[in-house]
Amino acid sequence: MKNFVQPGCTVTVTAPYALSPGDGCLVGILFGIACGAYLNGAVDAELQTEGVFDITALSTDVASGTVLVAAYWDNAAKRITTTSAGNTKVGVITKAKANGDTTARVRLNAAF
Repeated sequence: MKNFVQPGCTVTVTAPYALSPGDGCLVGILFGIACGAYLNGAVDAELQTEGVFDITALSTDVASGTVLVAAYWDNAAKRITTTSAGNTKVGVITKAKANGDTTARVRLNAAF
């Protein structure tokens, strides 16, 4: 197919803030995980937009034992939450989180 560009699992964007490898990042409505370290404004930031990742979450934010519920990105705090208000849906929590854990396991939703 001559109009095919790429599979889209990894997308190159301009970094909206400084990123370390593995950081979650929201650009417009596209969410992904940083593939490398990028400075704020870097035009070659690559985000992985599909897969299952352990993503930063406040230890008390995602209820212990919660699984197979929507995961939202809190862009102000740069973390996963189960609170939908004011946040962007990015996937589903796939593993129960123990009290005190600072990450949540999330399967990213590549499609909207």
